[in-house]
Amino acid sequence: MKLFDLTGRVAVVTGGNGGIGLGMALGMAEAGATIVVAGRDAAKNQAAVKQIQGAGAKASAIPVDVLEEESCRALIADTVKAHGRLDILVNNAGMSIRKQPEQYTLAEWHTVMDSNLTSAFLCSHAAYPAMKKGGAGKIINIGSMMSIFGAPFATAYAASKGGMVQMSKAMATAWAKDNIQVNAILPGWIDTALTRRAREQITGLHESVLKRTPAARWGVPDDFAGIAVFLAAAASDFVTGAAITVDGGYSVQG
Repeated sequence: MKLFDLTGRVAVVTGGNGGIGLGMALGMAEAGATIVVAGRDAAKNQAAVKQIQGAGAKASAIPVDVLEEESCRALIADTVKAHGRLDILVNNAGMSIRKQPEQYTLAEWHTVMDSNLTSAFLCSHAAYPAMKKGGAGKIINIGSMMSIFGAPFATAYAASKGGMVQMSKAMATAWAKDNIQVNAILPGWIDTALTRRAREQITGLHESVLKRTPAARWGVPDDFAGIAVFLAAAASDFVTGAAITVDGGYSVQG
């Protein structure tokens, strides 16, 4: 179906070498997109590229340190130089430091905010001219259930992900005139390296997630392939400024 066809499109996925990012990259690749995997770990980048190429799609890797402004801007510039265009940007890179709020240092606060939110702003800011020149663009920002709920161990993370949703709405209103749609995805509890560490640190987390989730399971990265294709494709051309939960029903339970 042409509404979901990404043939000829170029997509950058930060944090695309594993977890949710790789799940989204594989989905878009299957729909025909050329994928640029962006991450700090060169070995993981190449493993992800190999996996995407093994599925019959085009992929390459560009190293990026999202804590560095010049690295974020170089990622976009190098993508356009290599492929001649940029159609889709997925701002997925993120991390968390789990502590009570009074235990944070200012440096730790900045690390989380810069990794999760500032990097998404910088990459989007750098992507805008290429998307405007191309006459269209899709920006997909990865928020979190912590955009909706509070948690005592996630003050900086929640602030960054709440900011991601509001930034998406603001950019959506600013760039609609340029045919650029900006949306956010709010993952629930997904089985990734990040949440495996959370389960080690937070007693009873696994059981509480299963109890509250109507789907009665943790999500997996493959659960994000479809929503990625939808938000990257023509099917979502009249969808912008949205924050879409992908959580197995977790957020609708009282």
